[in-house]
Amino acid sequence: MVLLFLILIPLITGIMSFAVKGEGAKALALLSSILTLGVSAYISGANYSAPITYNHDWISILGTQFSLAADGMSSMLCLLTGIVVMVVMISNVNKEVESPGAFYGFLLLSQAGLMGVFLASDALVFYVFWELALIPVYFLCSRWGGEKRIAVTFKFFIYTFVGSLMMLAGLIFLSMQTQGLSSYSWADITRAGAALPPATQQWLFWLIFIAFAIKMPIFPFHTWQPDTYEQSPTPVTIILSALMVKMGLYAVLRWLLPVLPAGVAYWSDTVVVLSVIGIIYASCIAIVQTDMKRLVAYSSIAHMGLMAAVAFSHSNIGMHGIMVQMFNHGINITGMWLIVSMVENRWGTRDMTKLGGMATSAPNMAIAFVIISLASVALPLTNGFVGEFMLFNGLFSGTESNHIVVMVVAGLGIILGAVYTLNMIQKTAYGSTVKMVIAKDLSMNEYVGLAIVIILIIFLGVYPKPLLDLTYNIAGMIVPGH
Repeated sequence: MVLLFLILIPLITGIMSFAVKGEGAKALALLSSILTLGVSAYISGANYSAPITYNHDWISILGTQFSLAADGMSSMLCLLTGIVVMVVMISNVNKEVESPGAFYGFLLLSQAGLMGVFLASDALVFYVFWELALIPVYFLCSRWGGEKRIAVTFKFFIYTFVGSLMMLAGLIFLSMQTQGLSSYSWADITRAGAALPPATQQWLFWLIFIAFAIKMPIFPFHTWQPDTYEQSPTPVTIILSALMVKMGLYAVLRWLLPVLPAGVAYWSDTVVVLSVIGIIYASCIAIVQTDMKRLVAYSSIAHMGLMAAVAFSHSNIGMHGIMVQMFNHGINITGMWLIVSMVENRWGTRDMTKLGGMATSAPNMAIAFVIISLASVALPLTNGFVGEFMLFNGLFSGTESNHIVVMVVAGLGIILGAVYTLNMIQKTAYGSTVKMVIAKDLSMNEYVGLAIVIILIIFLGVYPKPLLDLTYNIAGMIVPGH
């Protein structure tokens, strides 16, 4: 029953927010995020002992149940969702938005959808929450986005809508191959998918995988992402990059790798190559960016490309590293977007050629910026190091004959990442001081939001055991043949 609260709290408060006017909607959203984080923390703690499940009759004529389950990976991603949404709400306390009731209502509805995606153990329930997480984002981007928001949102809609329909067709096909009443359950679909002939699995792989590839995104399904991140308001950009890209990667681990093992084995090398191309491609484009928001957007593609490559490397330690890095990347990218938003609010621009002197004008912000940036390039003793080390270990040991080439090429992403990240720090935090629009350092709510991020960066960098233990037993259940 406790799993329902993770969905019902943001769902009910999100609906209520539409009827609340002014600052009341902001306060309700903050309260909702704190309560949801509390429940997700409880579930994560309980998962050290045993997974938690919930089942209830839903649409019996279709052979589907409202079935939820929280293992180490699911509870970890629910905890990440709770932390990120709360940080977003705290950081937005002193920000004014048009129609706050609708704005915060859509944010909370999206959080409810995300929780449902990470908890669903029935394919139809998974699909419903997949759409519930995405639909509010369309409205948030199209109403509160930048000047080009309509065209960008339309592109985002087309990409995700087509991918979702293909995924739904694939899931329906799989359910038709099952035997028994719960034909959409994860267990039944996994058994049915693994029993399909290899040739069938090979074409079914792409029917399902494309939706996940778009959401991560990996090359060449990534073109919607930089424009959408650039045009979205900062809270929405954080939700997209810290949480929604994890939907795609989580779906690969939960609903693809164990379901279609022969299809995965056949196409793994192709996906690894596409992912590595994406790492280098996105990193090179990030180097030449002058807009901070676009630079961070392309850096996110590079980081997700590494995780996607490892997902298809058939390595236990790599799978474990993905789960650790999903959490850490979500924390780091949240902090990075908060800094970008603060820079834009104070300087009135994101153009790094017009920035400089943050260390003089806003020293506390500069310190936070440097710590978060170094975590994003996996500096030892930051949270990014442990997961990235495990990822490269898995990539090296799991890609068979071409592992050295793949690892070397993917490893260039670390070097290129250091180049564009250090360049961004130098141009923004140091150099000649430019006149600020609002000449002040961090406000109290910004201190709190960044403090949460930095504490997690340092704590999980020095002592990652809680996160490692939470996800320890999941990798062997995902890797085909292990």
